[in-house]
Amino acid sequence: VFDQQENEVITMEMIGKIRRMHLRDKKSVRTIARMTGLSRNTIRKWLQTPVDNEPTYRRSAQPNKLTPFNARSRQTH
Repeated sequence: VFDQQENEVITMEMIGKIRRMHLRDKKSVRTIARMTGLSRNTIRKWLQTPVDNEPTYRRSAQPNKLTPFNARSRQTH
């Protein structure tokens, strides 16, 4: 049913689908694992994680051309 690659990162969309299959469709962890190609432990982990605590994407600060001037531009006149 799902085209999950071995090295593919689990997306928020996939986590939502896993939760819907389990809660709304009443599918077992084993059935979801078979359908998605994910391990049962991974599915259990995502089902037990609170909704508030879902992973978020955080980009680290990267230096750019204006980095040396940031401190100067933030000073008040």
